[in-house]
Amino acid sequence: MRVLAVDNGAVRVGLAVSDPDGLIATPVGVIPREGAAKAIAKRAAELGVDLVVVGLPLHMNGTEGESALEARKLAGKLERLGLTVELLDERRTSASAHRARIDAGVPRGKRRESVDALAAAMLLEVHLARRRNQAADPDAGQEA
Repeated sequence: MRVLAVDNGAVRVGLAVSDPDGLIATPVGVIPREGAAKAIAKRAAELGVDLVVVGLPLHMNGTEGESALEARKLAGKLERLGLTVELLDERRTSASAHRARIDAGVPRGKRRESVDALAAAMLLEVHLARRRNQAADPDAGQEA
């Protein structure tokens, strides 16, 4: 099952895709936020994805703000376009991606776009790890 992850930023939307086995998350670029839903649907069809994971940017205390509302709106648009969508808490992914780009020595001018796509890949890694853990232990997370 191929999965496309979406990091919905204020200006750009970062994208990452999994391999068919759901083991590897690869950044696949960014698109402008304007008209993102249709562009994501087109990219999902090109990549043959079965699920789109949209990052839900919660505040550190778990509450939702304006960015979370925008992510929910994007998820709704994607669902209306016929895609299967899952929202996933993305706290800290953008900050972690930004630090990783600095640590890798990426020049400031190229950092913004690479951060958005890397944040999507980090989000996708979380989703894939959860899916692997659930497959390994189907009872994990269920109350007795």
